[in-house]
Amino acid sequence: MRFLTFLFALTISAQEKPAFEKLSWIAGNWTGKMGRATIEENWIAPAGGAMLGVSRTVAGPRMVAFEFLRIVQKEGETYYIAQPNGRPQTEFKLTSATDTKAVFENPQHDHPKIITCEKDDQGNLLATIEGDERGQHKKQQFKFERKSAAN
Repeated sequence: MRFLTFLFALTISAQEKPAFEKLSWIAGNWTGKMGRATIEENWIAPAGGAMLGVSRTVAGPRMVAFEFLRIVQKEGETYYIAQPNGRPQTEFKLTSATDTKAVFENPQHDHPKIITCEKDDQGNLLATIEGDERGQHKKQQFKFERKSAAN
């Protein structure tokens, strides 16, 4: 009987993807709008325990913001690491993940405290940031469409 219990447990654990591997759907080239600005976000597929991303926001003829991004595994956990405009990095720990949604949190950070990435039914990437800014809770969502690498 112990052998059957062991086989059942082994089968169940083999079916569960590690949380990091569930994030591969984020990989790709994405574009979205924020008012009159265009936001591009490009992620390379997971390899070596990391995904690398870069984002830029262009308004009219100039870049107005950029961000270096990483999703990494370290010490048995998964983290989203953001460096907006080259500032020091901020880490957000993965708190839940499915095949279409990931939630990263850093309760000690002012804004954002929570970053959610979600794939909608049309294959778009919905990125939501929320946290406290100047004493008020703010939540903002960005919708990105997948674009071809040639664009």
